[in-house]
Formats: sequence, structure tokens, C-alpha cells
Amino acid sequence: MNKYFLATVVVFLLSLTDLWAQNNNFEGYLFAYFEGKGTGDKQEQLRFAVSQDAVNWKALNNNKPILNSKDISATGGIRDPHLLRGEKDGQFYMVATDMFTKKNGWDNNPGIVMLKSKDLIDWKSSVINLEKQYPKKFKNVKWVWAPQTIFDPVAKKYLVYFTVRFHHNTKLDFYSAYANKDFTGFEKEPILMYSAKDGAIDGDIIYKDGTYHLFYKGNTKDSEGKEIKNGIKQATSKTLKGPWKESFDYLDFYADKETVVEGSSVFKLNNSDEYILMYDLYANGKYEFQRTKDLYNFTKETESFTKDFSPRHGSVIGITREEAQKLNAKWGGVPQPLLINKDGLYHFEAKGNPIIDYKYTADPAAIVEGNTLWLYTGHDFAGGQKGYKMKDWCVLSTQDMKNWTEHPMPLDIKEFTWAKSGDAYAGHVEKKNGKYYWYISTNWTGIGVAVSDHPQGPFKDALGKPLLTNKDCFASTHSWACIDPAIYTDEKGQSWIFWGNRECYYAKLKDNMIEIDGEIKRMEFEGLDFTEAPWVHKYKGKYYLSYATGFPEKIAYAMADSVEGPYEYKGILNEIAGNSNTNHQAIVEFNGQSYFIYHNGAIQTDGGSYSRSVCIEKLEYNADGTIKPIIMTTEGIRK
Repeated sequence: MNKYFLATVVVFLLSLTDLWAQNNNFEGYLFAYFEGKGTGDKQEQLRFAVSQDAVNWKALNNNKPILNSKDISATGGIRDPHLLRGEKDGQFYMVATDMFTKKNGWDNNPGIVMLKSKDLIDWKSSVINLEKQYPKKFKNVKWVWAPQTIFDPVAKKYLVYFTVRFHHNTKLDFYSAYANKDFTGFEKEPILMYSAKDGAIDGDIIYKDGTYHLFYKGNTKDSEGKEIKNGIKQATSKTLKGPWKESFDYLDFYADKETVVEGSSVFKLNNSDEYILMYDLYANGKYEFQRTKDLYNFTKETESFTKDFSPRHGSVIGITREEAQKLNAKWGGVPQPLLINKDGLYHFEAKGNPIIDYKYTADPAAIVEGNTLWLYTGHDFAGGQKGYKMKDWCVLSTQDMKNWTEHPMPLDIKEFTWAKSGDAYAGHVEKKNGKYYWYISTNWTGIGVAVSDHPQGPFKDALGKPLLTNKDCFASTHSWACIDPAIYTDEKGQSWIFWGNRECYYAKLKDNMIEIDGEIKRMEFEGLDFTEAPWVHKYKGKYYLSYATGFPEKIAYAMADSVEGPYEYKGILNEIAGNSNTNHQAIVEFNGQSYFIYHNGAIQTDGGSYSRSVCIEKLEYNADGTIKPIIMTTEGIRK
């Protein structure tokens, strides 16, 4: 077989591999790593994280190990996990350094760990001790570091490669061997694969356009053998057997700087021609990356991952939505967009407060229809914000207050073309005449109303203009007076709208629900210190007006015999919500129990006054009809 024909076969087989990967419809990424912070005996453990975009990452299992190193390694620790999707065999392969530096130090580690799984959940493991299994060659081995695996399409076998150093020789070289069919060991004694001029560690091989690219941490030494520079380098070859051509250029941003890097890993972005070269800034506790399309030319500046963990040397593969959901069912933590089903629904179980912990939500409103409670919320776009950034709304439903479904985004601020503010502030949904009307506020551009035939939407602007503006807030002079609409429909079918900031306004709505009927009035009674967020409900013949008061806001309430009052102030219903200057309540009866729905800033990290979270508590009445103070809890509703 001539070399040209062999190269053609390799290119053809690998092109089929690329096509197979694309047809798997990868929509997310899985990161296998060990931890760089915390107590030493907990760091050298296998952990997983998931991302939708390969930049923003969430640790699974609350950043706890997904496997115990004591169960899979000889030393009690693992480092440098490398994860590989099998070649059309439905398997996943992982290898890792068998090393526990907290216990044994850095002087010696003679082997690696090999793992195999059908589903990324259950793993079978074995240990290879080169010193014991291949004493003729590796009796004097000092390190066996950072193993990785790649499929050889010519041999149709999995090649495992790793860095070796012997006690009698400080040179760091790459050795390799084919795994046996069970992926529990090697077919034969490992052989030298590649020897960089000045040594190398942490190799990662990737194939593109007829060439294998080996990325690794290399260095440059002077004539006396002293290291004068180090960083990420690469070698290339037309076959896995070599020969490998070493490039003496450094690829990483930090090669000419004091910052040191290692643990380079390269992966292709899903549905893209772009690749990511990531590396571990191990002395700085960071992970950064550069981009490339040809594996030769990389972006000049680095980018950082956003993450809730501190990874050390690891690897990334693409995963499907179904695989992400299986990982979440086992360990939790997968970003919510990957958990949405093909029908656009996301099902989850509330495990206390906040009930929604995968995104930031605020300003709740709720209605009950039959055996279903529908929850409508605002959507704070991100954590750690410095102001209100809200561009759309959310809708969720439940039948038991424990199991919830989030429906596709029902309403976007762009639906209201007149809302030049672009702010999707608090709203309230009311059913009337077989339709659902969503009254929303847009900061200084007024209150609008959208309509839908279904409680989950989608909703469309019903007016093409505001229903109410600051001009209707006759006792106010500030620009955000016309916000926070709330609707109450009485026994006769008359619907009322309440709204305002600093001053509380109310008016009747016409039966078409998109016009004000008559005079706009101002709510006044002794003790009223109104900030915003009015809500009206009725219980045993009494009307209750609750609202945010003061700043930071508490929730107060008053009672009356008529929806228009006069109201009698009854005091504070609940205190300042944790880590949030605002609060906004909804009160609703569902399945024989009354509930108080509110928001706080409790999600950590990055929750706060502009990154809020909806919570729920039970609401109970005293014998005289007054409401028992609401105690905010992390436990929330437990069924």
C-alpha cells in the first residue's frame, strides 16, 4: 500500500467521522476536570461541568466529584481527565493521571486510570501501572502524566498517549499504546511516540484537513540546559505513527509573559468552523482560551470562561440535548436552555426557595384556572447587574406547587413597538370573555396590554399604543409613575386596574379590557405609605390591598368592605426581602391553600437587587381576617 493511497484512506475515514459528529446534533458541551481550590484531599477528583456555548459553564453535582477517586485509582487521586466520544460505537472513553499529590507528593506516579461508559453516567474503570506491568521498559519510571485517547482510523483502534519521565532522565517524552478491546489495558508495551527537542507535557491531538496537530506544553532551553521560556507549542504529522514535525513557535498569549500555562486542550465548536484552544493558568486559578479556524493562526487576545468552579487541566466534548438532560437527571446543574424539550417546554421540580434557580425572575403575578396555577414573571437578564435589564417575560405552570413547567417565552418588549424605553417591567394577567389579557409596564413609556387565546401565550399587543401613560398619573411628577399594573375582577364581572409608583391609582376597565371606563382615581387612606406593586384580592367578604412600602421595600396591606375602600391599614405583611431593595407580591388561593409569591435576591452567585428570584410561601389568616406575617424561608413550599 503506497503512502498516497494510505493518506487518502485516512482523509476519507476522518471525513466520515466529522459527518457523523455533525449529524449527532450536538447542542452543548461537557467539561471533565479536577478542581483547583478547596481542601487538598478533595481536589484530585473527577468533576463535570456543562455549557451551552462553550464559554459560560455550570458545574454539575454542585461541583462535587461525580466519581470517588478511591474507587477508580490506585493512589486515591486522579488528575488531567481526558474525555473522548467513541467512534460510532456508542461508548465514551476517559483516561486520567493516577496521582494523589496531597498524600504522596510529586515524586512518583507509575500509572494511569482508564474508564469506559455507555451513557456518561455509569463508568467502569481499570488501572494501568506501567512500572509493574512493563518492568523491562518502565521499571525506573518517575511520572506517567496527562494521558489522552484518540481513534486511529487506519488501525481501527484507540490510541492512548501520555508523557513519561524516568528517574534516571529528566527528559519528558510522549509514549503511546493501543488500548485493548475492553479498554481496560494496553495491547502491548507502550513505545516512544514523540520527543520534543526540550521536552513536552500535556499533549492533545486533533485532526484537520489531512493533518494531525499535537498541542502540548513545551519549553526552550539554553546551551546549558536551563529553561528560558515555556508555553503552548505544536507538532504536526500526516499519521499518528509520525514522524512529527516540531514547530518552535509559541501559540499562547502568555508565552512572552510571566504568567505560566499548561493543560492545553483543543476542541471544535458545535456547528461551526471555529476551534477553541484552552489552557490552564495554574498559578493564577484561571482558565482562558484563544480561537482558530485553521489550527495554525490563533486570535491574539485571550478570552475567559465564565464558571462557578475552579478547574484544573481537563477536556471538552460536544453533547446532545438528550445527553445533557440525562446528566442533569443524575447530578443537576445543567444550564436551563439545554433542558428545554423539543416542544419548547422545560419541566423541573422546585426544591425550595427560590423556586426558579436557573434564571433570574422578578415581579410575580398568578392566576388559577381549574387545577392549574399559572405564574407570570419578569425576567432579569443576568446576574450581578447594576440596573434593571429586562427585555421579556416568563410563564410557568404547576398543578401541585412542586412540579413546574416553563413554557416558551410568551411576550417580548419588542411586541410593543411604541415602548421606546425597551424595558419589560412588572405585569399581571387576567382572563375575561375567553381571552387572556396581560397588562405590562414599560418604565416611562406607559402601561400596555397584550392578549392571547391561551394562558401560556403567545401574547400580542392588543392596542398598538399605551393603555395608560404618565399623563394619567395626575398626582405624580416623576417619569416612572405609570408602572406595576394589577387587575381585580369582582363578582359582578367588573374589572379594575390598579397601578402606580409613590402614588396608587385605580380605575374601572370596560368589558373589552382595553379601555378605561370613567374616572381615574387615587387611593388614599390613613397610614398609606405607598411605593409600588399594588395587588387586590378578596377573602371571606373582605377586600385586601397589599403593596410595597418604603425603600428598601417591605410589603404592607390594608382591608376594606369594598374594592374602592375605604381601606384600613393593617401593618407590615413581610419584611425586606433578602439581598433585594425591591419586592413585589402576588396573593392567590390554589387547591384550598393561599400563597404569597414574591421575589428576593437570593441566588448565589450574582443575585441581588437587579438579579432577582421568585419565591413562594404559604399565606394564612387570623380568625379576625387579618393576615399572619409572612416569614420568608429557603424551604418554601414542601409537598
